Amino acid sequence: MLTPYPPGIQAALPGEKLNSEVLRYLRSGVEAGMVVPDAADTAVTSVRVSLED
Repeated sequence: MLTPYPPGIQAALPGEKLNSEVLRYLRSGVEAGMVVPDAADTAVTSVRVSLED
């Protein structure tokens, strides 16, 4: 789950496909001072992908 703060509203849920709009929102937010504490890379410069069978 990716919950940027502020505003503290979930931007992506587990199992959700991340599209360019979500990634752009997160990157621009981080550049403006937003924090994404639950991301593996809190600067959102990379994305960790987990595959399940």
